[in-house]
Amino acid sequence: MLKNLLSGKTGYLLAGVVCFAIVALALVIQTQNNLEPCPLCITQRIVFMSLGVLFLIAAFIPPTHMLKKVFALLQVLTAMGGAGVAIRHWYLQAHHGEMIADCGVGFNYMFENFPLQKAFKLLFRGTGDCATIDWTFLGLTLPQLALISYAGFAIYAVWLLKNNKA
Repeated sequence: MLKNLLSGKTGYLLAGVVCFAIVALALVIQTQNNLEPCPLCITQRIVFMSLGVLFLIAAFIPPTHMLKKVFALLQVLTAMGGAGVAIRHWYLQAHHGEMIADCGVGFNYMFENFPLQKAFKLLFRGTGDCATIDWTFLGLTLPQLALISYAGFAIYAVWLLKNNKA
């Protein structure tokens, strides 16, 4: 019964809703703790929303359709991209004392005032804000929790594809 609930259309819908719930939880943590999200935090939220949209769209694709495989690939690649951002964020937090700059430009400023290539380069360099650990749960930082989530979504996307019945 649980397998039936977690696979097929319901499984895709569930995964999509969970992606958006993660973003909602991040916003709650942000407002409850009066935190300002760093550029890498914002990027991870965008990745979770993109992943959520991919799962929700996949819920309405017929199970035998070739697009199901394409969407599974997109879901895995999106989750892997998010994992890459989370790993970079975790690295910056782990090497906080070695950071040269303690502050940098904000997410919106980067993309409004720099060419796209330079904005992405600045984004992944991170800022001093990205290296600060403001909140943990069970000893895990937000980037570590995001990394676990992205890995889970990548595995779930493959599992959904293999167990797709409806």
